[in-house]
Amino acid sequence: MLLLRSLIYNLFHWTITVFYAVAIILCWPLPWKIRWQLGRGWSLANVAALRILCGIKLDVQGLENIPDHPVVVVSKHQSAWETVAFPVFMPPFNWVLKKELLYIPFFGQALLALEQIAIDRSAGRQALKQLNDEGGKRIAAGRSVTIFPEGTRIAPGQVGDYQMGGIWLAKHAGVPLLPIAHNAGKVWPRKGFIKRPGTISVRIGKAIALDGNNKAILANVKEAIEGMMAQLPQ
Repeated sequence: MLLLRSLIYNLFHWTITVFYAVAIILCWPLPWKIRWQLGRGWSLANVAALRILCGIKLDVQGLENIPDHPVVVVSKHQSAWETVAFPVFMPPFNWVLKKELLYIPFFGQALLALEQIAIDRSAGRQALKQLNDEGGKRIAAGRSVTIFPEGTRIAPGQVGDYQMGGIWLAKHAGVPLLPIAHNAGKVWPRKGFIKRPGTISVRIGKAIALDGNNKAILANVKEAIEGMMAQLPQ
């Protein structure tokens, strides 16, 4: 039954992904917020389908910690679920993502239309410059930027190597960091096709000021995220 439910969800997911991607691409000449709302519609449809078809519910706490100005969101990364669900409960933002996603037909062009920040992770300093330049423009336009400080999907119970990119961007743009923890990997595994019923718990922490040197700030980010992770059902 889990296999069948997951299969039906994935068919639904990719069908509406093509539909919404085409709609977003066609709206490219229109204001960005219209494209954002279309993308959010895609997210709302996916979250509803996950609840109905797969029995996956969503519990978000800490919405009061989201400032009324742009931030750099630093989030745990356990599966593709974050991409699907974050626009449901977060104010307008742009993702930092790997450039390979741009090569997916329709989906990649929609990412460009949404002005996501596609980084070549092998480019070293050039990637950092691109992150600061493009991320700074998005923040100046009134949007937050969301980045995964561990850089890749991490299995539940594991801790990745936290990177400085989000801190450099936050300092460059002069905005605080907003930590997010969740346990999506327990129901939507990073390399698994099967979606298991359960509740995904999301915790949004208090904004982290840019006090101290970069290593101290990175330690604060890691402590905030992993501290919230330790309190979530795994």
